[in-house]
Amino acid sequence: MAIYGYARVSSSSQSLAIQQEALETSGCDVIRSEKATGTKLDGRTELETLIQFARPGDSITVTRIDRLARSVGDLAGIVQRLEAKGVSLRVLEQPVDTSSAAGRCFLQMLGVFAEFETAIRRERQLEGVAKAKAEGIYKGRKPTIDAERIKALASQGMGATAIAKELNVARASVYRLMNRA
Repeated sequence: MAIYGYARVSSSSQSLAIQQEALETSGCDVIRSEKATGTKLDGRTELETLIQFARPGDSITVTRIDRLARSVGDLAGIVQRLEAKGVSLRVLEQPVDTSSAAGRCFLQMLGVFAEFETAIRRERQLEGVAKAKAEGIYKGRKPTIDAERIKALASQGMGATAIAKELNVARASVYRLMNRA
């Protein structure tokens, strides 16, 4: 029986050190780490490697449930895959061990709270952006396509496809900017 550890942070500027140390201390034989968003499963290759590699009787350990998933759906999908393989999930900072019925129940409750926390964070962020826009502080990201250059090329008789190739941008972006003019 092997104990695998999984550590994840959302951005490249964050450190995995605290999670990795806790996983080592808890007795993990192998620790896989990645810097990827927890709001979706796509692109989380280290987690996928652990799930595929784990065998019946093995255990996957994380420090907190939100390191594994931020939605109940994703959490349930991961747990279902692990259970189908006979692999248990342990969470260090919350008393979760899916090898027991109580652990599985508590895991589901934590998943609901993780999803709620993500939704609340998103709402606060949108409120902050709306307030900043209303105050004239936030104007969105700077344009990456030179609208004046598109106008100039169009006035020279170039079509949208040729302009898109010339500026190495999507043709739809060229049309959108031409229609605004």
